[in-house]
Amino acid sequence: MGFSDLGCYGSEILTPNLDELARTGLRFTQFYNAARCCPTRAALLTGLYPHQAGVGHMMDDWQRPGYRGNLNRECATIAEVLQAAGYQTMMAGKWHVSRHTGSEGPKHTWPLSRGFGKFFGTIHGGGSYFDPVTLTRDEHFVRASGDFYYTDAISEHAARFIEEAARSDAPFFLYVAYTAPHWPLHARPEDIARYKGQYSIGWDALREKRHKRMIRLGIIRPDWPITPRDSRVLAWYDAPYKPWHERRMEVYAAQIDRMDQGIGRILEKLRQVDKVENTLIFFLADNGGCAEEISSQWKGLHIPPKTLADQAVQVGNNPNAMPGTEDTYQSYGVPWANVSNTPFRLYKHWVHEGGIATPLVVSWPAVIRAGGGLVHEPGHVIDLMATCCDVAGIRYPDQVAGYRIQPTEGQSLKPLLLGGTRNRGPIFWEHEGNRAVREGKWKLVSRFPGQWELYDMEADRTEMNNLAEENPTLVKFMSRLYEEWTERVNVEPWDRSLAR
Repeated sequence: MGFSDLGCYGSEILTPNLDELARTGLRFTQFYNAARCCPTRAALLTGLYPHQAGVGHMMDDWQRPGYRGNLNRECATIAEVLQAAGYQTMMAGKWHVSRHTGSEGPKHTWPLSRGFGKFFGTIHGGGSYFDPVTLTRDEHFVRASGDFYYTDAISEHAARFIEEAARSDAPFFLYVAYTAPHWPLHARPEDIARYKGQYSIGWDALREKRHKRMIRLGIIRPDWPITPRDSRVLAWYDAPYKPWHERRMEVYAAQIDRMDQGIGRILEKLRQVDKVENTLIFFLADNGGCAEEISSQWKGLHIPPKTLADQAVQVGNNPNAMPGTEDTYQSYGVPWANVSNTPFRLYKHWVHEGGIATPLVVSWPAVIRAGGGLVHEPGHVIDLMATCCDVAGIRYPDQVAGYRIQPTEGQSLKPLLLGGTRNRGPIFWEHEGNRAVREGKWKLVSRFPGQWELYDMEADRTEMNNLAEENPTLVKFMSRLYEEWTERVNVEPWDRSLAR
């Protein structure tokens, strides 16, 4: 999901429940993920950089410490740490940090072996919303049936877990990991209908509209220009297949809308059990908008050959097939991903702002007093482990389940939640050779296999004015920080990784 895809971050998509959390809580404007699903989840769960946790790329085992495709035993999950402190721990949704996805294979890297007491969701990553593969309850595969829709099932199980947890006096930790709005473009007809005709203005006008609203909301500064349209994308006026393009974005919006409806059900359950005031809630995305275009040649575990009704699934972004139904398998592609990441450039996979900037909405009614406030200090998903330990009043352990673990890399967000400040150290990224360092107002970034670029993030958050040639000493200093980090956290040179 892109930086501008929520109503409270400038979108036209209806997200009233998240907007209400933002109205009474806080929005972070410079919060970051790790550019892609698996690495972000590994970092979020462990408070370490993805390579330290063993998930430096995806769920493949490259026989190198940072690239095993599993959470290793040199890390602990938030669930493991909180469970040891007496918390009830539950998860609903996408796991995606284990290379072991078979029902009869090893399960030592599944949720119940990594600190969660209850689990409903998928072990694998994205896939059909009507018949998701690796659908699991605790440690046993289950099969979708009837009117199943994965987003709704995640919401329903999350609400049920809260109801069950409320019967105990013990505190709880719930991790809700929606797949929405990941491809494929699958949505309920009534949700799609809500957006009928809204995208006839096209991607150019919509980017401008979102940009202006983000400025009004204070999410971005008015002196940060919007980046040019992606060079691969035609102007909307010249684009063929307009009805199909409109439909793609209608379905994408419907997926986010349905997720927000589910969040509303979760919040209502918290109110019913009188827990909403003292529950700390974080909402964020695992990567920026995704520009992947699905072709008819795509194959994989996540693509079922037939629907539950035994219809053939049409795989690929085909303008002659309108997406949304179970028998299609499409994505919204480059043009609309460019909109999602307004005003930034590039996408999921890359570590320019379009790939790593995420909304972060935080709610904690009993503690946060500056309702509707904006936090402009940088943060990263690795900060969530330290935050949970800080809020729970527990010390991050040296060992978990008999294994010695690495010290956490993150810093607690609690001072920011209380209206204060913190002195955040440098933040690092590497994914598929794309690399970056954020140190204060400066960001050093490179798109593989390109050279370093340097940006002043106070003056130029949209990364339009490369200052590398003018500041060779700073580039040398920050690149040295990056190299020292790669040696410490098990990053391999991507050209060497490609030769695996």
